[in-house]
Amino acid sequence: MTIGVLALQGAFIEHITVFERIGVRAIEVKLPDQLEQINGLVIPGGESTTIMKLMDSFDLIAPVKNLAVRGVPLWGTCAGMICLAKGAVNPDGTPMETLGLMDISVKRNAFGRQVDSFETQLQISGIEGGPFPAVFIRAPLIDKAGDGVKVLARLSGGEIVTAVQGTLLATSFHPELTGDDRLHRYFTGMAGL
Repeated sequence: MTIGVLALQGAFIEHITVFERIGVRAIEVKLPDQLEQINGLVIPGGESTTIMKLMDSFDLIAPVKNLAVRGVPLWGTCAGMICLAKGAVNPDGTPMETLGLMDISVKRNAFGRQVDSFETQLQISGIEGGPFPAVFIRAPLIDKAGDGVKVLARLSGGEIVTAVQGTLLATSFHPELTGDDRLHRYFTGMAGL
């Protein structure tokens, strides 16, 4: 069993390191044929517009959508969450290109610029062991979730920051930047590992 991490841009190495630490084989995914080797795919944080453009350049958009159709688990963290969403908008309200997979609407850079980044402790439904340390860096948030989406975590102001829909998982924050591997274990469970 293998987890793929989209390795076009962003924090892919950090995800691979966490998976390896918990004993799960993880590979960098840069080309469509590599998708046939995996049991789950992480779309990491980074810059969502760049990730989408590179996915288009490397002919990965249709194959990644096909993974979702086949029920292969996908996890989007921060920018990856934007990529998974059915709808996303920039801070100025202009729409963004996405994969259109998860029935969520996302606001990009919802908390402001880099200097507005923050850390907090989250209670995440389905994650035992107490609060989860969440690192938000130029983070998006989910402003609307469809009927089939289960909200797993909210900030104290009610903002949705973690959700799951079938085999799709989305987190606004960067779990790969903490020493806590519980969300990575949760995702490997989704992938049947």
